[in-house]
Amino acid sequence: MQWRSLEFVLGVVLTGSMLLLVLCSVWIFPDGGSAMDLSARLTAPFTTWTHPLGTDALGRDVLARVLVGGRISLLVGFASVAGASVLGIVIGLVAGYYRGFWDMLLMRCVDIQLALPFILIALTFISILGGGLVNIIVFMVISQWVQFARLVRGMVLQVREREFVQAARAFGVRDLAMIRHHILPNVIGPVIILMTLNVANNILLESSLTFLGLGVDPLIPSWGGMLADGRTYMQTAWWISVFPGLAIMLTVLGLNLLGDWLRDRIDPTGKQ
Repeated sequence: MQWRSLEFVLGVVLTGSMLLLVLCSVWIFPDGGSAMDLSARLTAPFTTWTHPLGTDALGRDVLARVLVGGRISLLVGFASVAGASVLGIVIGLVAGYYRGFWDMLLMRCVDIQLALPFILIALTFISILGGGLVNIIVFMVISQWVQFARLVRGMVLQVREREFVQAARAFGVRDLAMIRHHILPNVIGPVIILMTLNVANNILLESSLTFLGLGVDPLIPSWGGMLADGRTYMQTAWWISVFPGLAIMLTVLGLNLLGDWLRDRIDPTGKQ
């Protein structure tokens, strides 16, 4: 129990602190981390108050770029999960509740998408539509709704046979009201857990795609873009890559801790 409490506290502190800093960066760094000072290029961290985390090869403040870049990574993570979860929940509810033709059609679409290699989908989508913030979010929604659809569909198949659902059906409750008041509240818990864990995964995915040049526009500060910019300076200016890497690690760690804590709270029988 003590570890579980510590897990929750660490998750809240890490995730909350990063969200607060990223949101406050709008006022702390109104220039968006793009201001250049060539006279201060490659300044080492912790050597000056004006650039506490150092500067990059163009004299841009690393702290400002890390916090401003967090806006993009967190936006992609939360927006893509929100879109994928809504789409997956709707499809899973329809497939699991109505069964028959709709279940077969929707689940075959899920099976086909799961059979395709993820990297092939990513390369095809991005090569046709290009990178960019909106396209990355759309790609993640399209590629990840199947996880939510399968989870919700499986749980709906169990819940729809419960006594309270049968009783509501006997009283003539309409399908929409049945789904909204009796089915959805009983399947949403595990979905929230999956959403929390997927936000962390999508932050890593966005950073990886941007690092490879397939994600966000290089002119827009992002954690993956900073990693890519600093890889050629690892021996002489390690801080350009290390600090955005630490931001990714701490954010993902906090979200994973929260996801584990939520899993144990919502499904205590699943504890190991």
